[in-house]
Amino acid sequence: MDRVSMVNRVGVGYLTANIEGGEYSYVQEAGSREALITMLGFAPTHFKLDIRFENHNDVVVLIETKQNFTDADEDQLREYLAEEKALHYGKKIICILANTANDRIRVWKSEMDDTHLLRDETVLDTMEHYESLFTENRQNDRERVLKNTYTLNETLHKKDIDEKLRSQFVGTTLLYIKDVFRTRGISEITDETRAELRSYWGNLDARQIRSGIEGTLDGLLDGSDNKALKVALLQRNVLNDQKVKKLTTVDWVQILDEIVGNIYKYINTNSSEGQDILNLFFIAFNKYTGKADKNQAFTPDHITNFMCRATGVDRNKRLFDGTCGSGAFLVQGMVLELADINRQRLVESEKDRLRQIVTREHVFGIEVEEKAYGLATTNMLIHGDGNSNIKKANLFDSEAFLRQADPDIILMNPPYNAKPITIPERYKVGWKADAKEDPTKGLVFLKFISDVIKRMNQERIDAGQPVKEVKTAILLPVSAAIGTSSYISDMKAALLEDNSLEAVFTLPNEIFYPGASANACCMIFTLGRPHMNPDGTTNRTFFGYFKEDGHKKKKNLGRVEQFDSDNNSIWKQIEDKWLDLYRNKTVEDGISAMQVVSGNDEWLCEAYMKTDYSKLCEADFQQTLNNYLAYQIKEGKIYES
Repeated sequence: MDRVSMVNRVGVGYLTANIEGGEYSYVQEAGSREALITMLGFAPTHFKLDIRFENHNDVVVLIETKQNFTDADEDQLREYLAEEKALHYGKKIICILANTANDRIRVWKSEMDDTHLLRDETVLDTMEHYESLFTENRQNDRERVLKNTYTLNETLHKKDIDEKLRSQFVGTTLLYIKDVFRTRGISEITDETRAELRSYWGNLDARQIRSGIEGTLDGLLDGSDNKALKVALLQRNVLNDQKVKKLTTVDWVQILDEIVGNIYKYINTNSSEGQDILNLFFIAFNKYTGKADKNQAFTPDHITNFMCRATGVDRNKRLFDGTCGSGAFLVQGMVLELADINRQRLVESEKDRLRQIVTREHVFGIEVEEKAYGLATTNMLIHGDGNSNIKKANLFDSEAFLRQADPDIILMNPPYNAKPITIPERYKVGWKADAKEDPTKGLVFLKFISDVIKRMNQERIDAGQPVKEVKTAILLPVSAAIGTSSYISDMKAALLEDNSLEAVFTLPNEIFYPGASANACCMIFTLGRPHMNPDGTTNRTFFGYFKEDGHKKKKNLGRVEQFDSDNNSIWKQIEDKWLDLYRNKTVEDGISAMQVVSGNDEWLCEAYMKTDYSKLCEADFQQTLNNYLAYQIKEGKIYES
């Protein structure tokens, strides 16, 4: 981009050239070279900046142009930054290296080091955009947020807020805090702003604070489908709860101040990392919010991220979850789509347009349980809307909604033992009349979606349009993959008539701890492509024995992510390896296999992979003996003496 175009893009009205050629001389500004040296404390090599901008809010943009800049050019721009700070104390500064041979740029905020490098800034933008980078003046701190989340949970426990209410409570409270920040023009959390907020809330009575929360949600839900229902659920499940109504103004001030100073302060919601941390904060309380079925639990955040990546979520995909619970899959998918937009070389106005499309048109969910539905609505609002397409309904009654969603990717963790009364009769042929739970262990939910996709594709064929293939990742108990019952094997065979089984991953034990105890696997299908090829052959399915995810159980915190000696996430390294094995269909002893399977076969890696004997040790042998001995005692074949 040439210099004239750069000036026009940032804004010619903000240009502050003080010498010929449109450049900015710090010697000219200081009055003399000697004066500049005195202010700096050293003699600069460079003092003529190519382009400088400044607005009335003391935001300064420094641009140094090169035909093709290199890392060495950073030192020159770093000198200009030092001169800017010496001559104009207190300015908010953006530093940019920009190429004239192409559109490549590199951007820093306030300081020029790796910490302050803005990697999402890939296209030169307007002064208004650069000013906005200073309005969210918070740094992400994942570890501190997780630690403080536990402390906040203890505070809510002492305030007698019910465990099953806490996730919805903190979610709606956080939305209220964000709204207060907006209306009071607060952009930075300091001791002064915290004191201001404590004073503001301290002058309200408890009823006014509850009304403020309700008013915030009412405003955020304007234009949302089922707005009245969502507000009514908030009132019934949160604000009108007797324990919440017992909170005094002093209680509220303590809770609100703790969220502001110990949580919100360490989350920059304008960044992709901040959105991830925000998600961690919200779902941390979900382990206390079990579904109505004690054997169901909300999907861990790192597993939702893995499944999103495995199915290829990007900014162009429409997402659907037919049993969305708190909305974890949809939020994670939306966060990844927004992050994908941030990586594009587009100006901020175009990114904003694409973000609106993602939040309003790419996220669709169904949840039948009232409290979980309320959680999903709040979760989507916290992450930037998307709530309008969350429907309270039974999936089996929602074909029209699924058609409206027209998904590219489906992500699900359905109930593993749903009550048969909720399932249509056509799917219960052959079931025992007195069956108390779904004998397919959740596969029937996928079969319903598969049938709808099949009908939609037939309509496309009739209209002369190509068939649409839908990538699907579904969490199910390992019993659904083993298929020892005819209900499961018949359902598996029926699914393969119209869909291809791409992969099955055996996941770590106690993946839902401290919630459900079920051992789970993740199945990946391509809906709309039969498992058998037109020529009668069948492609091999990838199987992964993915039992180690770098998380450890920790009292009161669930399964916690672990880090190596260099403070790198062990999980991130494992996740990348899992995805590399799957994408490249790599067979590795002890962890992966490729196998042709039918509906009657076992769909678990353990049945097909080869043992990696190099990793076996005496402890493994002893553990196997111990397990066998425990089994013999349990079956009554031997007795302790």
